[in-house]
Amino acid sequence: MLQQDLLVTVTDETFAADVLASQTPVVVDVWAEWCPPCHAISRSLAELAEELAGKMVVATLDADENPATCRAYQVRSLPTLLIFKGGELVSATVGARPKSALRALLTAHL
Repeated sequence: MLQQDLLVTVTDETFAADVLASQTPVVVDVWAEWCPPCHAISRSLAELAEELAGKMVVATLDADENPATCRAYQVRSLPTLLIFKGGELVSATVGARPKSALRALLTAHL
């Protein structure tokens, strides 16, 4: 069973505290309700959040509700995965990928 509390929802207001100030690497899934590929990867990311608990934080950011963060990181397509380490953006990936490719992407930044 998936533990939904392993997924952190971030907003424009909480982004600095939840992502940039995190001591643990953070992947931010930038998504929108109307985006089918976003929904396609959401379950895989939830499962990976469980696998990587304690090693990486998996966060979600609704692009429609949080335009300031999307502008700041030049998010132009969805889904976009932004990976942060030590408050710095180290990777930005656009588009849906199979779970195995998502796992490889995330674990490369641990």
